[in-house]
Amino acid sequence: MGDDSEWMKLPVNQKCEHKVWKARLHGYEEAIKLFRGIDGEKSPEWDKFQPLIVKFVTDSNAVAQLKGLEAALVYVENAHVAARTAGEVVSGVVCKVFNQPKARARELGTDICLMYVEKEKAEAVQENLIKGLENKNPKMVCGCVETLHRALSEFGCKTVGLKAVVKALPRLFESREKAVRDVARGLAVEVYRWMGGALRPALQGVSPVLLQGLEDEWARLPGAPATQTRFLRSQQHLRDTALQQHQQAEAGPHQAHGVGTGQCVPDVDPFELLEPVEILSKLPKDFHDKIEAKKWQDRKEALEALAGLVKSPRLEVGDYGDVVRALKKVIAKDTNVMLVALAVKCVSGLASGLRKKFSTYAGHVVLTVLEKFKEKKPQVVQALQEAMDAIFLTTSLQSLSEDVLVVMDNKNPSVKQQASLFLARSFRASSPSSLPKSLLKPLFAALIKHVNDSAPEVRDAAFDALGSAMRVVGERVVNPFLADLDKLKVDKIKESAASSGGGEEEEEKSVTKTQPPAGVPAKTAQPSNKAAEVWPAGGPRKAKPGGAGKGRKPPVPREPAVPRGLQESELSLEECEERATAVLPASCVQLLGSTNWKERLASMEDYLQAVEQMDSSQMPCQALVRMLARKPGWKETNFQVMQLKLRVVEVVARRGSFSRVAAGAVLAVLVERLGDGKCGGSAREALSSVAEACSLAWTAEQVVSMAFAQKNPKNQCEALSWLAGAMKEFGFAGINVQTFIVHIKTALGATNPAVRTGAVALLGVVFLYVGPPLRLFFQEEKAALLSQIDTEFQKMQGQTPPAPSRGAPKRPGGQEEEEQQEEEQQEEGGAGVVVDLLPRTDISGQISAAMMSKMADKNWKVRKEGLDEVASVISEAKLILPSLGDLPAALRARLTDSNKILVQQTLSIMQQMASAMGPALKQHIKTLGTPAITVLGDSKMGVRAAARATLSSWEEQTGFRAWLEGEELAAELGRENPFLRQEVLGWLAASLPALRSAPPDLQLCVPALYSCAEDRNPDVRKRAQEALPAFITHLGFDRMNKAAAKLKPASRDQVVALLEKARVFMPAKAPPAKPTAPPPPARPAATRPSQPSSEEPEPRAEPRPKAAGKPKVHAGKKAAGKAREEEEQECSGPIFILLPGGKELRARDERNLKVLKWNFPSPREECVEQLKVQMSPCVARWMLEELFHHDFQHHIRAISCMIEHLEQEQEAVISCLDVLFKWFTLRLSETNSSVLMKAVDFLKLLLPCLARMDYHLNELEASAFIPYLILKVGESKDGVRKDVRSILSMLCKVYPASKIFPFLMEGARSKNSKQRAECLEELGCLVELYGLTVCQPSAPRSLKEIAVHISDRDACVRNAALNTMVAVYNVCGEQIYKLIGHLSDKDMSMLAERIKRSAKTPPVPSSAPPPKHGEDKAPPPHPNASVLRKPSEQTASKLRQIRAQSAEQQTPPPPAEFSLDVHLLEQSGSPIREMPELYQPSPDLLQTPASLRSFLSRPRPLPVCQEELRPSPAHSINLVISQVASGDVNTSMQALEQMQQALRRPGVMEGLSDQLLLACCLQLHLARSSHLANQRTPRPLVTQLCSRLLDSMFMLLGVPSLACEVSVAVLREVVEELLAVLLDPNVALLDQGSVLLEANQVLSLLLEKTNHTRILSSLLVLMQESLESSSTSKFSELVMKCVWRMIRFLPATVGDLDLDQTLLALHNFMMVFTRQRLRALTSDLPYRTLKTLLHTLYKFTGPQILEHLSLVEDRRASGLETHLKMLLSAGPRDASLYRERHENILKIFNKITSQENCTQGLSELAVFRQHHAEVDLTPYLKRVPAPLQTLVQQSLHTHTSKRTPAAGGPAPQPSGGEEPKPSEYQESALRLLQESNIQAPLPSKAPLPSKAPLPSKAPLPSKAPLPSKAPLPSKAPLPSKAPLPSISMLSRAPQLPPPHQSRLEPAASNLDDLRKKLQRIKEKH
Repeated sequence: MGDDSEWMKLPVNQKCEHKVWKARLHGYEEAIKLFRGIDGEKSPEWDKFQPLIVKFVTDSNAVAQLKGLEAALVYVENAHVAARTAGEVVSGVVCKVFNQPKARARELGTDICLMYVEKEKAEAVQENLIKGLENKNPKMVCGCVETLHRALSEFGCKTVGLKAVVKALPRLFESREKAVRDVARGLAVEVYRWMGGALRPALQGVSPVLLQGLEDEWARLPGAPATQTRFLRSQQHLRDTALQQHQQAEAGPHQAHGVGTGQCVPDVDPFELLEPVEILSKLPKDFHDKIEAKKWQDRKEALEALAGLVKSPRLEVGDYGDVVRALKKVIAKDTNVMLVALAVKCVSGLASGLRKKFSTYAGHVVLTVLEKFKEKKPQVVQALQEAMDAIFLTTSLQSLSEDVLVVMDNKNPSVKQQASLFLARSFRASSPSSLPKSLLKPLFAALIKHVNDSAPEVRDAAFDALGSAMRVVGERVVNPFLADLDKLKVDKIKESAASSGGGEEEEEKSVTKTQPPAGVPAKTAQPSNKAAEVWPAGGPRKAKPGGAGKGRKPPVPREPAVPRGLQESELSLEECEERATAVLPASCVQLLGSTNWKERLASMEDYLQAVEQMDSSQMPCQALVRMLARKPGWKETNFQVMQLKLRVVEVVARRGSFSRVAAGAVLAVLVERLGDGKCGGSAREALSSVAEACSLAWTAEQVVSMAFAQKNPKNQCEALSWLAGAMKEFGFAGINVQTFIVHIKTALGATNPAVRTGAVALLGVVFLYVGPPLRLFFQEEKAALLSQIDTEFQKMQGQTPPAPSRGAPKRPGGQEEEEQQEEEQQEEGGAGVVVDLLPRTDISGQISAAMMSKMADKNWKVRKEGLDEVASVISEAKLILPSLGDLPAALRARLTDSNKILVQQTLSIMQQMASAMGPALKQHIKTLGTPAITVLGDSKMGVRAAARATLSSWEEQTGFRAWLEGEELAAELGRENPFLRQEVLGWLAASLPALRSAPPDLQLCVPALYSCAEDRNPDVRKRAQEALPAFITHLGFDRMNKAAAKLKPASRDQVVALLEKARVFMPAKAPPAKPTAPPPPARPAATRPSQPSSEEPEPRAEPRPKAAGKPKVHAGKKAAGKAREEEEQECSGPIFILLPGGKELRARDERNLKVLKWNFPSPREECVEQLKVQMSPCVARWMLEELFHHDFQHHIRAISCMIEHLEQEQEAVISCLDVLFKWFTLRLSETNSSVLMKAVDFLKLLLPCLARMDYHLNELEASAFIPYLILKVGESKDGVRKDVRSILSMLCKVYPASKIFPFLMEGARSKNSKQRAECLEELGCLVELYGLTVCQPSAPRSLKEIAVHISDRDACVRNAALNTMVAVYNVCGEQIYKLIGHLSDKDMSMLAERIKRSAKTPPVPSSAPPPKHGEDKAPPPHPNASVLRKPSEQTASKLRQIRAQSAEQQTPPPPAEFSLDVHLLEQSGSPIREMPELYQPSPDLLQTPASLRSFLSRPRPLPVCQEELRPSPAHSINLVISQVASGDVNTSMQALEQMQQALRRPGVMEGLSDQLLLACCLQLHLARSSHLANQRTPRPLVTQLCSRLLDSMFMLLGVPSLACEVSVAVLREVVEELLAVLLDPNVALLDQGSVLLEANQVLSLLLEKTNHTRILSSLLVLMQESLESSSTSKFSELVMKCVWRMIRFLPATVGDLDLDQTLLALHNFMMVFTRQRLRALTSDLPYRTLKTLLHTLYKFTGPQILEHLSLVEDRRASGLETHLKMLLSAGPRDASLYRERHENILKIFNKITSQENCTQGLSELAVFRQHHAEVDLTPYLKRVPAPLQTLVQQSLHTHTSKRTPAAGGPAPQPSGGEEPKPSEYQESALRLLQESNIQAPLPSKAPLPSKAPLPSKAPLPSKAPLPSKAPLPSKAPLPSKAPLPSISMLSRAPQLPPPHQSRLEPAASNLDDLRKKLQRIKEKH
């Protein structure tokens, strides 16, 4: 018992690991009770037992182990941290539990494993169970199998992976133990329930008896599919759904069948369960020798050996290139048919065994196999079919299409037939998404030729292929391609589609009937190479065809869209006359042939009127136009009659169903009349209508052939001109390029120069659609003509073809199809389709065996000769076909050549191939593209650069998506080569964002990407991090995070952190737009705002033309397809995306040199790509494509759209302002004037918008934009320079002028003389406006550099420099000569002369009398000169005019330097120069030499830019605020004087608190760091400066409205600077510490008066930074004392707090400083501070505080919610006590406000205050009227004095016996005091009393609140300035009564009364 008493006292966790088994048993029992009582799965109590769970299940004592298993089960079920122990615990269960004899223990072990599966740890559980199957103990094996059985039965195949289980089954069936074989049989039956017949191939090695027994058990399984019965924790929401389905299943068998259908589809591929077999090493050593032997027996022996090896169902991946090439040679050249069939079967076996891995070799053999179909032996044809079908399964039809198209033109009908049949099978095996129109178009063109073939078997095969395609993609897609077929053939295609679909459905039904209930395939045990078994029912079903889906009816047959030329036959003249007479007036027909021209004219007028009014459906078009040919017919001599005839043709073609037969009757006449001067216009209109009716392609071909059949050059020239215009109107669809090239070459060879000119112009239009390849056909022309063609092409370079405006709406049939086809042509630009029509050369015959042998020679010089020959062949061919023979294999070998020169030459040849082959290059990606990627890992930079250029050229032709298909890219990325990884990752990061959708194979690159993210090479890690956002964009964050979960723990944490960081760059999804919302606008380039800086909003731009030009469709039809609707919705949403923290992250990356610096003379490609990546999360995807499009018109459209969205998305624009400025930098560097002017327009709207939002540019934004803007100041175009100067003037409103000055100085050093002159002029303007303080880094240094330009060679630069010097002279006077230093005599004389002629009167000192009116007269205005300078200075005058035009509004002349006109701040009119009549100053009252009023009212000299630079009142305040932070002490103090005057004016400083406080902080920092260290600066002056700064801050904070608007960031800066002042020992020596006392008072007022939420947030941020940094402990203590001070205010201010923001700030602080970290600090003050703050917040808010955590995303991350819940459980009494106290106070104050109970309420309040002295009554006092406030304060003071008579003197009382003064008198007196600069004498060196509240005085009125402050020591007055009333003097002014009392006071009767009042005020002070 003694031992028991020892361990009984131990805690539970120690009992569980005690050495005594009874102690452990007792501990397990207590642990079970404890686990069931813990509330919450994330409680910290679970962590204590995490290391002990393994010991629970592995206990050595059987009794204790059983109880430990129960405890472990409860722990795993309820603890969140239990998932971390899955691997160890399951391993312990397998080793220590499954071998136990007790069934209960084994059952608990299984339950524990299944509970881990439920908690998302299925992989770890299955891994340990599979390992347990290898154990020799049969009990352990049986336990593992049974657990796997239960897991699969309950959770299903999607949770438990079947692949590992199936692989383990054969080994289990071979066990000697019957028990193991029995449980394995049960597991096999369960696996069969989930995957069906796919299990059979994996069990072929099992004994037949056992297999037969399994077949019997499988046959007895129920027909219903397996369903999941237990769900993971993340799938708990599916439990109710499953329960409902189960209830429906029990309702009846019919419902049960419906419920069970589709519950679980086996997604296991039997191929994946097979073990790959390696056959390359098993090939005979003499295989390659024998297969090329002369004896056919040797070749047969080699092929039979290979055929036996390829029978393996799955082959190991390897290099089969040599084998495939050997087989290809046998198929192509062997004369023995039997060997050919055997070789084809080997190819089929390789394709079936390698699957997708065979795609690399597919391109080598497809063309050879297809051409071999010329053999007629059935066994060969069958083998070839099987091989093609097997090859198709390894690749895509897109990759095989080029080879198929080549053989479609073969002369052998068997080849054409088999090619069509292969296409039919391929179509049936494809999905609609895998058959885009770009693929179908060339294939359908070839099949339509086969439809008209003479061989019936070819026609039938073509019909089968077309019908299969129609069945898959639908009739709507196929109909436009069948326009030229007659109705019989179209019907036959439809019949073929129906028969193929019907047969498919019937076979599906039959297969369903004959299959076993579980869905077992017919035969999968031994995979065969026969096509009938691989593709049942004609082909494999990768996806169900679009037309054969369930619930979808087959399309209703309708008449196809057939051209009108095939809809009617040619009519005879009698029939035409009969039909025309039926619809025309009789007189009209009779007078057509009259000999009198007037009668013919009248007849034609009636003819035209009848045609215009005729019903278009009943109009006989052919008859009407052929009637016009009646004598005199088209030989009409009267031009008026002929014009009417042509007009009739135009109306008939436009309104009626105009056929090509009718067009053929009039086209010759129309072409002949094109050259007619009077009828040519009508002929052109008629031709356009005919083209609209009969298609431009057909009409144009007829017109050109007819025009060049004539000899009239005028007609030829006009025909070419009409055709050029028609192409722009109708588009380029359907035009035969080759035919047109022939006609254009004929026109270029004409003798008439006008015809040649017209041909060149037509070529320019064709160039818009075809592109640069068009020039290849005219290289043989003469040099002069070729120069004209190049000039025309240069004009069209960069332009986009206009959208077709005619042609589409006219066609009645297949309207939707035509619209969609035209849209695709517009998207592709027409060029891609046209380039395919250009003739290409087959160079496979020119690549001889000699070339191949040369390239494989051992001598590198010989290899180089071979490469040179190949390059010459490609260059001579210009455009080539993709069939290259063995050239790709030879080039691939040279990519790994040891001679790097040959490698670079090979890469150059590959670039030639890209430009010559075009998009067909895609089929060579696997052969040549992937090896080129390997070259990126070369150690030489030049080789890598060549490889990058090659890959870029290939990517332009093939697109980037094709490179991501397959595992090749992932394999290259996985290589341990830092150069290769850097280049590939950079390529991915640059190309992936522009990709609309990535293939699923991109997922294969993720493991290699994560490996690169942890690479030892920092460059590789950097590139991997740059590529992460692009991967997340396409794969999604969840999939990336799931892939990261498979990594090791150390790697996983690092990768997850990188993913979270990259997630910041992900754009938020735009909300779906309404269908009626207009798409993004596209403002035309010509419409530019004339006044960008005006405050009126710019009118909205027109909508995008693409959306506006769409024709309306009939009711019931969709206006557009799904893809088009999604695009419109995407384009109609916001274009700018608000990304919090994105700009700061980009700035941090640039500071840390993680990205390229935005600094270049001209834009570099890598900078542009980097900017594109940075902008991808900031703008919409379609906008990103517009911004970085190669066509400038897209840039114009993008800028127009940004102008439209600027006002609506201001915050988002600011969030991406840095990258936006960088993008406009690129546009400023362009030479295209349209883009440049559009960019300038946006900037002129953007900067005023930023100024209105009070936004100021940061350094990153300014440095990325201003230097490049200044470069455009030197632009040669006047309009650009004018706009740039206007933008520079606007910049000063959003960026300090002192910081713009260095940029302009740098611009003045340019080699461009215009830029130097303009920059100097801008510098002069800045000096005139802001004074010499704008000169940075110092005035002497800057002025000396400016003065150097006086001797410049350029006259404009000299004048600009002299003008700037004059501006400096106007500011500083004769001091200029000291500042500029030594100049040459010539320059000095020029400067003196210019100053003499142009300078203003030097500035007058403040002590001098003001000048008289009229002395400073300006010269008369001149249109080209400034008002203050002579007309000869054209450059300066032009600048002034531009400034005047760009000004927002006309304002009065600005005040003199450092002065502030207070009246301008209140009204925008001219300043009042007359004093009020009421006020007459007397000598004894006004003691200052000059008042502010007189200072402002005296005439002042105008600045240089009188009319141009008049600032607004708000701008004047900004100027004065900027002077507060000046480096000159006197300047700063003068500015502070002006600011104090403004602070006394109510409403003047609204919105400017942040600016003034920041300026004061900056000046305080400057005073401490610079002025105190400077011995030349007098200490009293520094003292006065600091005091003046603190006075200004005190005055601002004393105004409630101004104090509450201070932001968090500014509050943090102010507190930090004030604390720094308090800690500075040098400041403590100033004036015996008076500055410290003032700073303390300002800090106290700051904590009390500002917004309490913001100040508390700023203190928490400052506290965090001080604890993190190396700041002194004193600074941290002061910050925490401020927090404690705020805690004391909480009882009164908790109601005003924004608790959501406050808790968010606390959360952010606790995320960095957790409780553990705070406790680890040397001082416990931070921890106590945080704890007290949280406790106080909870004390006064109660449990409702938990409802204010809405802004906190992860509440448990920081522990804030946990701490608050602990307070909730510990202290509900405090909250109830607070509420009870609060209610008592409210009741007392209700009594005080009532007349009956006022005295009782005062007594109760005094008693309450006596017992609760800590309660602050200020919030309650503010709710009662002002008189009652005074009464309550007096009452409380009286009771306090009675209780504590010796505590001190009585509290200050209001002056007794003195009645309240009239409010009118007091307001007038106070205003006069402020305006008169009255300053009473201050007591010298008076000690500063501590700041105290004013309980006994009435509060200040809300109009002009002035806080009280202790008196300050006297200070020396400013030099040459009138003294300013200090805050201390104003604080002693009498308090004003409440506003409501002013109505009771009598008004002042006369001036004497007012003087008496003023004298009384003066005596008091």
